[in-house]
Amino acid sequence: MILEIIRYLIADGQENQFEADYGKAAEFLDASPHCLSYRLARSGKEKNRYAMLIEWDSAEGHLQVFRNSPDFGKFFALVKPFFNMIEEMEHYEITNVEGKKLAGGER
Repeated sequence: MILEIIRYLIADGQENQFEADYGKAAEFLDASPHCLSYRLARSGKEKNRYAMLIEWDSAEGHLQVFRNSPDFGKFFALVKPFFNMIEEMEHYEITNVEGKKLAGGER
């Protein structure tokens, strides 16, 4: 599994459009069997700073299969206006250090 992290610094006043467009683009992530999960997070301190976290089954599933699919063109058309606002785009390998709690603090 690979975690793709894309960090954005969105121009002031474009935050709502960015979130709306990513919401539409998410349809094409959902359609990909190689996309395991995704989450768009906004900074609590700087409201125009975002991180998009996408879990892929593999780098190949993302870079060779999804990026060469018709759905990628549709996805990219929606997020392309924000491409020049990317601060970082990187794939990370998942390590064995992980934890998750359910509501109420149970693991």
